[in-house]
Amino acid sequence: METLSFDKENLTYKKAVRRVKELKAFYGNLTSYCLVIPFLFVLNLLTSPDHLWFYWPMLGWGIGIIVHAINVFGIGKEWEERKIKGLMETDKRNHGKVL
Repeated sequence: METLSFDKENLTYKKAVRRVKELKAFYGNLTSYCLVIPFLFVLNLLTSPDHLWFYWPMLGWGIGIIVHAINVFGIGKEWEERKIKGLMETDKRNHGKVL
């Protein structure tokens, strides 16, 4: 019984560590975006104000941040968890059977 509790705590800890890493990566990406894009804007205006190009990296990187946010915060997470639990239950039922 004690081993089961330890395994569950260990799994919970590993999930929490993974989640913190995901959040840290997202916020690092967002911070970089917020620092670099204004720099590119100013650089564009100082070097070639007649030809605006800063919006291309802003658009591309912005789409990447949106996709990253979706992966970290939302859509699909609940489905993922349900699928993992379902596969674990199926494996548990089939584990005792000889195939």
